[in-house]
Amino acid sequence: MNSFRSEYLEKAVEELSKLPGIGKKTALRLILHLIKQDEQYAISLSKAIEDVRLKTHRCKICHNISDNEICSICADSNRNHKQICIVEDISSLISIENTGKYKGVYHVLEGKISPMENIGPEKLTLNSLLQRIENDNPDEIIFALGTTLEADVTTMFIYDMLKGYDKLKISTLARGVSFGDDLEDTDVITLGKSIELRTEFEPEVSE
Repeated sequence: MNSFRSEYLEKAVEELSKLPGIGKKTALRLILHLIKQDEQYAISLSKAIEDVRLKTHRCKICHNISDNEICSICADSNRNHKQICIVEDISSLISIENTGKYKGVYHVLEGKISPMENIGPEKLTLNSLLQRIENDNPDEIIFALGTTLEADVTTMFIYDMLKGYDKLKISTLARGVSFGDDLEDTDVITLGKSIELRTEFEPEVSE
């Protein structure tokens, strides 16, 4: 007999502990909390998880999570569509949106170049980024990939891709974000200032 004395409890803990940052102890605590709640709460939670998995889409323009083919940001005519902010993932996009300081649009790479994790440029949404630049002719590209080594590698790779676009302004967040941090780890005020005070991107030249 299993240590939980319930196959259903053991299965629930096993599945929940597969989520990042959640071990079996935390999973057990969460499941036991759920059991104590009203039955309708568990049903509502289950339905919300099912809906977000089955009914959301990747925006066909920027790759943001969306209920429709085009996300609400890309569909908003009040946004500055001549500014494209490049972010690693949805969490980074949400972090920037929460500052209220950026009124342009985004492009979600869905990752960063990382040889250690076997993530190469071909696994990122770079082809659609180039297509957007060709079609939309933006004025500015903003790098907002954090300050990790992988972020720097990805930024330089994209910068090299964009060298042929002479009239395109390429900028990066001001160095308010601590080295080694992802955007989601940065407080709203600091991140907002980094966006407002962004500077022209200047690649480091090896001697």
